[in-house]
Amino acid sequence: MHLFLCSIIVTLNGSGPTTIAICQFLIRKMGGEKHKRFLTVAPFECAWREELRFREAGRGCIAFEAFAHNDVTLVFREQVGSQHYHYKMDNSPNYTVILGSHRNRRLKIEVDGKTVVDVEGVGLCCSSSFQSYWVSVYDGLISIGRGRYPLQNLVFQWLDSKPNCNVQYVGLSSWDKHVGYRNINVLPLTQHHHSLWSQIDFKEYQEENDSDEDRVDLADEFAEWGLANFLENWDFSDIYFVVDGNTKAIPAHKVILGASGDLLFSYTDENIIRLPSTTYPVLHAFLEYIYVGRTNIVESQLSPLRDLSLKFQVLSLTKKCDEIIGRFKTNKKLVDSGTKVEIACSGSQVQQHAILPHELPIDVPKLKQFFVTHQHSDLNIYIEGHGFIAKSHKIILSLWSVPFAKMLSNGMMESNSSDVSFSDVSAEAFLVMLQFMYSGELMVNMVEVSSLIIPLLLLADQFSIMPLQRECCRCILEYLTEDSVCPILQAVSSIASYKLLEETCKQKFSMHFDYCTTASTEFVLLCEETFKDILQHADLTVTSEEKVLDAILLWCMQSPEVCGWAAIDELLVSSMAEQVFKGRLPLIDIFLPYVRFPLMPLQLLQKLKESKLCGVFPIFDQLVMEAINFAAIGMTTPVNNQNVRFQHRRSSFKELQYICDGDNNGVIYFAGTSYGEHQWLNPVLSKKINVTASSPASRYTDSKALVSRTYQATLFAGPRIEDGRTCAWWMIDIGQDHQVYLTFF
Repeated sequence: MHLFLCSIIVTLNGSGPTTIAICQFLIRKMGGEKHKRFLTVAPFECAWREELRFREAGRGCIAFEAFAHNDVTLVFREQVGSQHYHYKMDNSPNYTVILGSHRNRRLKIEVDGKTVVDVEGVGLCCSSSFQSYWVSVYDGLISIGRGRYPLQNLVFQWLDSKPNCNVQYVGLSSWDKHVGYRNINVLPLTQHHHSLWSQIDFKEYQEENDSDEDRVDLADEFAEWGLANFLENWDFSDIYFVVDGNTKAIPAHKVILGASGDLLFSYTDENIIRLPSTTYPVLHAFLEYIYVGRTNIVESQLSPLRDLSLKFQVLSLTKKCDEIIGRFKTNKKLVDSGTKVEIACSGSQVQQHAILPHELPIDVPKLKQFFVTHQHSDLNIYIEGHGFIAKSHKIILSLWSVPFAKMLSNGMMESNSSDVSFSDVSAEAFLVMLQFMYSGELMVNMVEVSSLIIPLLLLADQFSIMPLQRECCRCILEYLTEDSVCPILQAVSSIASYKLLEETCKQKFSMHFDYCTTASTEFVLLCEETFKDILQHADLTVTSEEKVLDAILLWCMQSPEVCGWAAIDELLVSSMAEQVFKGRLPLIDIFLPYVRFPLMPLQLLQKLKESKLCGVFPIFDQLVMEAINFAAIGMTTPVNNQNVRFQHRRSSFKELQYICDGDNNGVIYFAGTSYGEHQWLNPVLSKKINVTASSPASRYTDSKALVSRTYQATLFAGPRIEDGRTCAWWMIDIGQDHQVYLTFF
């Protein structure tokens, strides 16, 4: 990166009072952050934007960052508000969520102007830095959370008993102080929104022919799949019940019964359990409770069901039976031998993040122990090139994975054998996947993430294990770095179900383009479509267009080493273009127009004009000449020019956004905190900046006082004569390592 000496000079003409325009600044230090969109809402106002709208009425999520002392306020209405709208004056149906109400002490939710939630210390604001939040509305269920990833880190949830399913427009409001919003995104929600959006990285992905519909279908299949499919099912059964008056054997599974209760008692035959005093309806209710999580039984059979559950130590069912029997005893009017009673395991509804796909009366530690001890196992797993890795249970694999269930039960070779072998998979990753199936937890540490997470992600996709896919995506996003983004992109770019993760990685690569294309040559392994998307990405951040040119040439020649265009130019002197670029030679003509040559310095353009590249590639010569002509006649970018080659990219600047007088967002304040590293100290004293004036140093031209946080009325710069003119000025030098870029007056 080139180092620049930049100064801000404010010239005072005459002796009258000085007015300085309020500016928004971007200040860059090497390795800084990208420029981001920003919206400031003044006190008692509300901002409405056309893009801040749910795709489906009553269902959507807004993710954003906010900077405020108090009252970060979101309004959800059926119609867009007016320019002078404020939620306190609204008579139309609406939901209002206020983070940091009552001087940043409370969270409030209002419905049509009436307070329905007022809790202390939840979802508070921050006035020292931007904080990430998300708020979702789904058929009256309002969820509020923190963090960069929507629908994670939930802090509060409230359900409207009379939901307004027509709210669609989102307004960003305030109370008595300015509120800054940025990185605002409105995301769609579906019934299976957790699976769709847990991968998102603060960006909405839109494409005409994306795979969302397919993903929802997969989610539907998974939601309908579960242990209930194996109730009294002969698939994978290894134990049978024979009850009184029923000569037909009733199948079950040892590992499920063992994890739900206790099978440690002797039988005449270890695979047959004879229950001569138990009727079939009682046994069916017992098994249904274990496999489904709920059952119905007539009142007269409650006691036999209780005795059976006690015998097998299914204590949650025993407790439920005791409670119901107790209610019948205390209220004789309820007693009716024909009355049907529903018994449900607590919270037996589908839980996407539960220990198992369905929350059931299963002891997970005991299930994990069965995996470790191989008790009741019926499957030996081998990996080609590695050999035996684990014993498992067919029903557990089938419970988590529909492909596993089909493979082990459809009459194929695997369904008739206790041995199964897999090829072209990582043994370590497969073992982690098995552990996940028995615990519901992804047990990898930071050291293992880099080597295991991608093979594990591919296994999760291969076997359609959606909870594992979500955990892998969460883990990848948590540990995603500039060094890991290329391997992840290579792995997921061809898998339709990971499009959101792919988009996040493309954005990460684009925002750190310089590093990702110079730290190593891994990026040359990316496919054509992926690299093309990165070159066109709206968040592509570079220090110079020369870096983009270098990256394109390196990718096209699939170089094993990092080098610049000059080295490649020398190579073309002694080698043919076909030898240098091989199969990717035609792609040079496609990718070169993505370089914004008009933004290059004229001196560099003249060097490029004299290069061998211009002689070999006509389009290269054409683009360089266009840029030279643009620079030579001193043109500025035409306002109506839609050609992106003439438009500046985002750069690695730190945004310093004015909110109000006296805020902590100015250039001087930023320098005084050592660029956000510690508490404020006068930057002249810490030698972060240098201040000079048009008049000699005196008590009226104190440089420390000019940049202090205290106003001094007697501070001014005196006049001097320059080039025959009288002028007065202050000059603030922010140092060679920084640039200042004005974005707004």
